[in-house]
Amino acid sequence: MTTRTFSTTSHLGDHGLVLGLAPALTPAGLVEDPSFFHGYAAHPQVLARGLLTLADVTATRYFQHVPSSLRDPVLTAHGDRLRAECFSACNSVYARLDLLPDGIDAGEVAHGTTNVDIGPATRAALTHVGRGRLLRLDVGRTGLTLSSPEVTVAERPVEMPGRWVRALGNVAELHHGLTQAFTVGAAHAKAFVASLPAATATTRTGWLAADRTGVRLSARPTAGGVLVSGLNRLSAAKRLLPHVTGLSVHGQHGGEHGGPVAVELALPGARLVLGLTDDVWRGHSGEGSLLTALAGATVAEDADLVSALLAFEPVVDVPALVRGSGLDDTRVRAALAVLAADGRVGWDVHDDAWFHRELPHDPARVERDNPRLVGARRLVTDGAVSPAADGWAVRSRTGGPDHRVTAGGRCTCTWFLTHGTGRGPCAHVLAVQILTEASA
Repeated sequence: MTTRTFSTTSHLGDHGLVLGLAPALTPAGLVEDPSFFHGYAAHPQVLARGLLTLADVTATRYFQHVPSSLRDPVLTAHGDRLRAECFSACNSVYARLDLLPDGIDAGEVAHGTTNVDIGPATRAALTHVGRGRLLRLDVGRTGLTLSSPEVTVAERPVEMPGRWVRALGNVAELHHGLTQAFTVGAAHAKAFVASLPAATATTRTGWLAADRTGVRLSARPTAGGVLVSGLNRLSAAKRLLPHVTGLSVHGQHGGEHGGPVAVELALPGARLVLGLTDDVWRGHSGEGSLLTALAGATVAEDADLVSALLAFEPVVDVPALVRGSGLDDTRVRAALAVLAADGRVGWDVHDDAWFHRELPHDPARVERDNPRLVGARRLVTDGAVSPAADGWAVRSRTGGPDHRVTAGGRCTCTWFLTHGTGRGPCAHVLAVQILTEASA
């Protein structure tokens, strides 16, 4: 198995994770000290406004609106494209800007991941980038440097909020289950973006659907529609209004109940994705969507094996991982879900595929981030799970009546009665899964 160390030390700071740049496993071999993006933007204003859009998102708390000082996207280079990702201050909005191959005019795209700030000087420089001006971007060990004919600004790597790692995993798994509801062209997409309420507006909820007149919001369930809570959470996209060439909405369409939603804007040489939780007050870091995969008996070992085969692919080739690892398709996909919990893979709704980003592996943090999983394992170790006539009985840790887990993953505990399956399984359902897999 290939072992990768970091050229600069990753460590836990006072407020989050400081990323040491990972050596990049590239077609030319292992690069120990990566400096992974140097190039000119083919559409300078799109890149500039796209980065400003991410800065707007991460500086905004959409639930009980309060501005924030956070402006620090995670940057990953994949050899053919550059991705910048962030979350809103309230953690309910995920934003990703993909600078695609035809968005790069000249330069070199290598492989690597880092986290930088977009401070006041950088914001000012990006704001003044004109449509026909040159804009050069350099990303590497020392951070981010933006250069135009008028000014050069540099930003050093900064701490990544600890909850972002957990949120990156949850957003990957949540988006993994989404399907494309509809797509519209430039005219309808621009009209929709122009109609979006301001970030400070009262929350608007409804079913988004498309017809020959454009994208419309309905107060009632609509065939082919997607329920969206808090349209104001899409407001940052207005910065890119002149450049929008299309729009796609991905979600759980056709039902009366909400769920995560991903809105994708097509841009010249780029894409912007805005992912929303199903309520403004819910953050991605607390969704628990990966718990079922994390409870698998062999997933930790499988994830270590699969992670050694990743090499910053923009589109992860799952069949190739199956061949390279010797695992079956089910185990590889479960391992990828575990790697998502570590922030090491994400999901692209456009490509319908995983992509690789390199973050430090911390098994202890995965357990800290998932206390229900820890509780479930403790229940199994303590012998608190036993067969019952209608399923399984799980002994209460507080001395109350046993919890009943029935087929279909239903439980009588307070957690399940409050959240259902909307925030991942409860500890009792997980305990039954762990026990049944161990005895299979």
